[in-house]
Amino acid sequence: MTDFRVRTHPVLDIPEREELEFTFDGKPIIAKRGEVISSALFAAGIKVFGRHPRDGAPMGIFCANGQCSQCMVIADGVAVKACMTLAREGMVVGSCVGDPALPPEDRPVGFEEIKTFETEVLIIGGGPSGLCAAIELGRLGIETLLVDDKEELGGKLSLQTHAFFGSIDDCFAGTRGNEIGHILANEVNRYDCVETWTGSTAVGVFSDKRVGIQQGQRYVLVHPRIILISTGAREKNLSFPGCDLPGVYGAGAFQTLVNRDLVRPTDRLFIVGGGNVGLIAAYHAIQAGIEVVGLVEALPKCGGYKVHLDKILRLGVPVYTSHTVVRAFGETDVRGIEIAQVDKSFKVVEGTTRSFEVDTILVAVGLSPLDELYNMAEEAGVPVLSAGDAQEIAEASAAMFSGRLSGRKIAKMLGKSSFVPATWEPLMKTLRSKPGATTVHKAEPKDLKVYPVIRCFEEIPCNPCTQVCPMRSIKLSGNSITDLPVFDGRCTGCGRCVSICPGLAITLVTEDYDPDKKFALVIMPSETDRKDLLKRKIVTTTNLDGQPVGEGKIIAVKKSPILDKRDLLMLEVPYEQRLEVAGFKLQRDFEQWNETGEGFDDGDVIVCRCERITRREIVQEIRRGVRDMNQLKASLRTGMGACGGKTCTELIQRIFREEGVPLNEVTPPTERPFVAEVPLSALACVKEGSE
Repeated sequence: MTDFRVRTHPVLDIPEREELEFTFDGKPIIAKRGEVISSALFAAGIKVFGRHPRDGAPMGIFCANGQCSQCMVIADGVAVKACMTLAREGMVVGSCVGDPALPPEDRPVGFEEIKTFETEVLIIGGGPSGLCAAIELGRLGIETLLVDDKEELGGKLSLQTHAFFGSIDDCFAGTRGNEIGHILANEVNRYDCVETWTGSTAVGVFSDKRVGIQQGQRYVLVHPRIILISTGAREKNLSFPGCDLPGVYGAGAFQTLVNRDLVRPTDRLFIVGGGNVGLIAAYHAIQAGIEVVGLVEALPKCGGYKVHLDKILRLGVPVYTSHTVVRAFGETDVRGIEIAQVDKSFKVVEGTTRSFEVDTILVAVGLSPLDELYNMAEEAGVPVLSAGDAQEIAEASAAMFSGRLSGRKIAKMLGKSSFVPATWEPLMKTLRSKPGATTVHKAEPKDLKVYPVIRCFEEIPCNPCTQVCPMRSIKLSGNSITDLPVFDGRCTGCGRCVSICPGLAITLVTEDYDPDKKFALVIMPSETDRKDLLKRKIVTTTNLDGQPVGEGKIIAVKKSPILDKRDLLMLEVPYEQRLEVAGFKLQRDFEQWNETGEGFDDGDVIVCRCERITRREIVQEIRRGVRDMNQLKASLRTGMGACGGKTCTELIQRIFREEGVPLNEVTPPTERPFVAEVPLSALACVKEGSE
């Protein structure tokens, strides 16, 4: 049987997990204990999960986060989301084609009463902000219930294998995200007053001030005094010809497969979007041994941190700014991508298209807050706060601090003695701030035997290098955490600054390596396959922009003295190149494909994935005078699918704008429970064991 699992990884441990077997369309599938159905299918090389009943189009995954319905399958006779349903021994899973058969009407069914739970505080979402809020409340002994729809706490932290930015003292800067998730979850579990429900989805806030929770196969109501919404964000969608093919999915889904479930879902991928999510996904792909054929960003400059961009450029990832995706190739799944340059109005420039052979396209074009439950709580008159991405899209470091602040505020609302330092609000704003000015300067030699070269040129909130230098020789250029670090003083060559830098932006230059000054030793960070590096012996060195500099000889690969899983690569380079060498190239160059994008009609692009509604159908309704998205829902069924409009609403709003209709003239869709599917058996409280 074909196995697409990650067997070795430079950062992640590969645990031994018990295997179980289920069937998919009659074929035996081996899953790992605790693994969701979608990951097990991808590990077996299956990317098409079913066919849409409207037109027979193939369907796979898109978000892998329970927000869409593209991964729907039939499991033991019930339609479920494959990305949210654990595989079980002996489970019978089939493609979602048509409706599942209903059980005979004469089977006995027993019912129970819906149970209601009382709590002081209900936190919805067990990611960085929710966990940090729960810790603050736990320290104060406040009764708290924390619910999360995943089987493990941590939220998106479980997908982040890179070291975090920010401050060591305030938000674990220099520690890997997945490790932070475990640290916070363990801290929460210390407090008896904090109860956690995993695998539990909050589906609505009602006028009686109760919150509906689907907990496995049962439905319960929670009556809190205060609600904190820390549900995070969902990925924005993008419509283009072929966008609905299996193999086009969100970068978060990719990180879920690779970093959480250790599945290798692709051989060659292309990324659309140059924000932090897209840049980090490219880096994670390379770590998993996946080729990144390229990345496009429609703006003239990538919006993510420059250090994230620089490290993938150094590894050999081509980045095309002022470019966009034109179409995806393929019939049942992705076989290629066509990109093109865009002008200032984001229109495709004629004659600039190029194509590449890929099997996966990651869409990373931004995030939208998950705020539906917040809006419902406000409407119901329940005291409610939000934190993290549900409040404002930012880095996880800011989300953690936001959670801490929210926890203290809730305590004060409950009449508890809780001190909120005056510095917290400004610091949270700083952690949420966009990258500031970029000041690139040429590295200058120092009259020292060994010294660091710091290539951190963009103002971002980060300071761990200043805190680990034993000589205190690295300082910020000003008083703000966003000021650039500078080296001035002595250096012992300990490598701690190289080890801790989250952006891998520091190298050490050893001047006295060769008395004849023919060679110098450059020590740089590495988080790629150590065995592969040692086999290579010689690597192509690259500068800050990823351009080749020359060749470097690998002398040794040593473990980092302070950051787990990071290596220090000792590279012998020509002496005159010592200040220019910033990294090494891992990827090969990719040739263009000979496919063309002729013959497609932009009107046929799928906008509503659940109901397979095209752009042409929506435009026709708008030109007929429709200005109410609820009317579109009634006439076309947009937003009627299992995702409840989560993936198409913003796309439809964009079409209104493109048709010259201001959004202030458009009635938005009405938000109402449920925000996720609830089986009738759970809602009716069918007794366990009933058919």
